[in-house]
Amino acid sequence: MSRIVLHHCPQTRSMRSLWLLFELDVPFEIVEHAFDKSLRAPAYLLVSPAGRVPALEIDGARMFETGAITEYLCERFPDVGLGREADHAERMEWLVWVHFAETISQHVAALTQQHIVLRDDTMRSPAVMKLEAARLSKCYDAIEARLNAPRDTLLDAGFSAADISVGQAMYLALKFCTLEQHPKTAAWFKHLQAREAFQKSLPDGDSLLYKQDFYAPWDMPE
Repeated sequence: MSRIVLHHCPQTRSMRSLWLLFELDVPFEIVEHAFDKSLRAPAYLLVSPAGRVPALEIDGARMFETGAITEYLCERFPDVGLGREADHAERMEWLVWVHFAETISQHVAALTQQHIVLRDDTMRSPAVMKLEAARLSKCYDAIEARLNAPRDTLLDAGFSAADISVGQAMYLALKFCTLEQHPKTAAWFKHLQAREAFQKSLPDGDSLLYKQDFYAPWDMPE
């Protein structure tokens, strides 16, 4: 049996890999890190050279980058059916949605920096907050259009790592932009939230990066 170790920070992209591992139902270990400068420690840089999470150790090898980890794990454990093999009719769509999660996440990262990471209010920009929240809403438009078929999952053949990837990105995006104008997306995400593996991947109350349920854009100065 493979030895799998996931390096994880709660409420970050590594939740995507954590959720996937729970869905795959394979044995693995979690090494939890604080979301701070300790990720730049020399020992961790040997695992993840850019000092980012997730990082995965498997059979003595190490890999990083969320999308790459998703593709590898789905190929390593194909019988669970969360991936789409190269000759599968949905392979192209699967790849698109697995990696679309990063489009969402880049806007989440910008908003996280504005609302949480920057300590000095003079460094924060209401204009950037509003712009990035609007860009999240455009991402929601793409998901809403996809679910207009209607369908309960992003792919017709059923639940997959595409739902995990976009669903985890959505979990964090909702800290900054609501789904009030996207009812199909809201219903799809509610369905994902009910999954046992999603619930198991949630952080406990002592390790929250986001202390608030929602961060509204600041008002523009007059």
